[in-house]
Amino acid sequence: MKFSAIDIGTNAARLLVGEVVKESSKSFVKKISYTRIPLRLGDDAFSLGRIDVKKKSNLINTIKAFQIISDIFEVQKIRAVATSAMREAENGSQIVEEIKQGFGIDVEIISGEEEASLILGTFKLLDIANSKPFVVIDVGGGSTEINIYRGDKKIASQSFKIGTIRMLKGKVKKGIWVELNAWISTFVNSSENYLVFGTGGNINKTHKLLGIHSGKPIPIQEITILKEKLKTLSLEERMKQFQLRPDRADVIVPALEIYTRILGNFKSSNIFVPKIGLSDGMIYKMYLEENIN
Repeated sequence: MKFSAIDIGTNAARLLVGEVVKESSKSFVKKISYTRIPLRLGDDAFSLGRIDVKKKSNLINTIKAFQIISDIFEVQKIRAVATSAMREAENGSQIVEEIKQGFGIDVEIISGEEEASLILGTFKLLDIANSKPFVVIDVGGGSTEINIYRGDKKIASQSFKIGTIRMLKGKVKKGIWVELNAWISTFVNSSENYLVFGTGGNINKTHKLLGIHSGKPIPIQEITILKEKLKTLSLEERMKQFQLRPDRADVIVPALEIYTRILGNFKSSNIFVPKIGLSDGMIYKMYLEENIN
């Protein structure tokens, strides 16, 4: 059974067409088609407090294209969610209604907590040692979600208004880092070693740039070295030397800054990059709902 997951993010809108398959008694989300459109809704949402006419038009055309792609692949179910930028845009609900009227697609503007919950759903498909606590850090354009787990039990979960576009726009409020560090110190046992996982396009790209084999973690020291190297380069130089798209070249540095600052709170020298995200979680949840029904 094929599903479509539409993720309307702060930096880009994404469509994942996929299905859940089983191999050797293990299930995983098989990606059939992936499309990413760099809409940059956060540019408007965080500066103007709303999505302007041009970006709204681009978003509506993107949804139209995603619907056509879904029809071509004959998907059985579509789910669409919007995150930080649409949460903060004063006309977010109005745009959602226009999309519903135009295409019959219900876009859910979800909370940071729901976003984190969907991402974590697919972690049940990974082989994670149940006895060891682990942390999942998802860095987006408008927010960062941190989840602390021990086996199947969630210890704590929180969404912080710290994101790559927000940082580029100078819209991260004073004191938010103090709040984040205090939250971590409340729920993290400093004497324990935690497995740390990173999700999101920037950490996926970092894993690729560093040439690390699939399944192997990134040494945190290498993230710091790459971050400092990128900071010395102009956007054009980053694009040329590292083959980065324009919409990746500017956000990757603030993303790595966020990761390194958070990772300083944990006794870990590595971060694992499973290369799963919100769209995977949406497909897995749709699969579970269909099988329950």
